[in-house]
Amino acid sequence: MLDKESLNILREALEKLDAGFSALPEFDARIPGVQRIAETLAATAERLQDNFPYFHPLYAGQMLKPPHPVARLAYSLAQSINPNNHALDGGRATSVMEKEAVAGIAEMFGWREHLGHLCGGGTMANLEALWVAGQLTPGKKILASEQAHYTHGRISAVLQLPILTVPCDARGRMNLAKLGELLAQGGVGTVVATIGTTATGSVDPLEEILRLREKFGFRVHADAAYGGYFGLAENLDGHARHVFDLLQHVDSIVIDPHKHGLQPYGCGCVLFRDPAVGKLYKHDSPYTYFSSKEMHLGEISLECSRPGAAAAALWATQKLLPLAKGGEFARMLEDCRAAALDFHHRLENRERFSRQRRAAICTSPWRSCLPVSSRPIWAR
Repeated sequence: MLDKESLNILREALEKLDAGFSALPEFDARIPGVQRIAETLAATAERLQDNFPYFHPLYAGQMLKPPHPVARLAYSLAQSINPNNHALDGGRATSVMEKEAVAGIAEMFGWREHLGHLCGGGTMANLEALWVAGQLTPGKKILASEQAHYTHGRISAVLQLPILTVPCDARGRMNLAKLGELLAQGGVGTVVATIGTTATGSVDPLEEILRLREKFGFRVHADAAYGGYFGLAENLDGHARHVFDLLQHVDSIVIDPHKHGLQPYGCGCVLFRDPAVGKLYKHDSPYTYFSSKEMHLGEISLECSRPGAAAAALWATQKLLPLAKGGEFARMLEDCRAAALDFHHRLENRERFSRQRRAAICTSPWRSCLPVSSRPIWAR
């Protein structure tokens, strides 16, 4: 059931990569333990059997899935060189690939100008967004809904920024009346709008949040780590569609390519609408940045060493499956939403899954399910 045929494609690509370095002097590659690699890899495969079958289409217990084959193969191909995208000379090709791939994501949100990069995942991406917010609005409070990812509380503690929780309405969206009350108290620097909560898939009311920004003057950070790619789907309902169309007006966005973007873990992405925030990262390390006057990704990232292989995998995936409405990738997202709606409909119309029973199931600490009052992002 696991993909093995693509290994032949990887072999051909490795030969093409190797040909690019054919002018180098020959050398004797000495790999420690090479004679025991097969034995060790077989033992590794045996240990990995102690996993749930994430790859099987009938498994839906987690959102863990293997990456698209092109992402896995491109990652493996790049690992033959093991580039580091912190400094340009450490990842020449993959730094360019990262910039192109990130620009493609930014354009998906309607941004032609932006500042952004890849990182280890949504947690690190959100940390960078809130770090920038804290630099621009020092000491001011962060507001996030009670359905926002718990990492925002941890991040705020690390950054030593006060954070307040905004209650949600019956559909798991940020309660606007409560948000207004907290804003009226003053001292708010950033409001986090969650675009697809982890627990319920709810989308916060971005239009109203942006309107409140005009009155109270705070930054809006969109945490779209989970739901960001669904802006490409053309079968969203009115509220979700409107929210995605307004994302171009927020100050920063986080999205996780290692979720719906078909990438290996970990691959997150942070984007800023104003490229000028790059000055906040400024530092001087000539031992790293001596080879080019061009801006290095390490100069706009809190992380230092980062895998260039992640950029190669994302670039290859977006080349194969462009981030365009009506394209093959977008249709896949639409199919996901249609399947979720169909599944929801089947549950709603079976006595076994009555509202009362589902509400009782949700109280069990051993189960994971959706609250009765809400549907996942692709269902609304």
